[in-house]
Amino acid sequence: MSTRRTTGSPATCPSLRLVKDSYEIAQMRLAIAATGRGFEDVIRDLPRSSSHERGERLVEGVFNTRARVDGNTVGYDTIAASGPHACILHWTRNDGPLNPGDLILLDAGIEVDSYYTADVTRTLPVDGTFSPVQRRVYEAVREAADAAFAVAKPGAIFREVHAAAMAVIARRTAEWGMLPVTAEEALKPENGQHRRYMVHGTSHHLGIDVHDCAQARRDMYLDGVIEPGMIFTIEPGLYFQPDDLTVPFEFRGIGVRIEDDVLITATGAENLSVGIPRTADDVESWIAALTA
Repeated sequence: MSTRRTTGSPATCPSLRLVKDSYEIAQMRLAIAATGRGFEDVIRDLPRSSSHERGERLVEGVFNTRARVDGNTVGYDTIAASGPHACILHWTRNDGPLNPGDLILLDAGIEVDSYYTADVTRTLPVDGTFSPVQRRVYEAVREAADAAFAVAKPGAIFREVHAAAMAVIARRTAEWGMLPVTAEEALKPENGQHRRYMVHGTSHHLGIDVHDCAQARRDMYLDGVIEPGMIFTIEPGLYFQPDDLTVPFEFRGIGVRIEDDVLITATGAENLSVGIPRTADDVESWIAALTA
């Protein structure tokens, strides 16, 4: 989600880096595997970090240690956003506590020595269990991600990935009574009421920069055709500000994002970060196993 640096020029970036070769894909696999180990380190340390008044700093430090051990460094400033901090998209102060009953949104990626970086987000219940409303929000975000995965295949237009995720976001927020119009009305270009709760794009290219090829021409990026060898993120989210009176009280202060790194193959999308648990049930089991 975060940005760190942009390497290369607008002239060379589209032709050289939008489609990855076998070496680049192998480096991305290494970066994502190391990132998964970093997430496991953070979960193992939850009993310690959740007892400290600046637990977000401990989460950041634990992950950064793994980045320096298994790679070059972090690919971007780690976002360790607990409780309502998760509603701030680029929360990097990381100075708050991890309170039982809250979620922590961890957006982090390890850059390996070749400078290729992962970019993964998981949202974890601090005490290991989602509340019913947290689970409802979490699974809606996962549904949006799965809808995006379904259209991420060769021949599709890049922006269609975002549209698929946003259709789910509109439908769910309408069902929850948060929109003043129907989901269909909200999805019209001139409206977009659901964007209040997801204010970022669903995908960006990824590689030697966390926002790889960000300066590419529109016809090669947002309006470009998806090709085998492309690697990009799928990262929908829902963010309900703690003082937002348009949402029911029980939703306020909940922020959820699920971000995976995908490789486009000849037939569809391979989720390179699928080994990092992503369903609500699997996340709970993951935490239970690592903190037992």
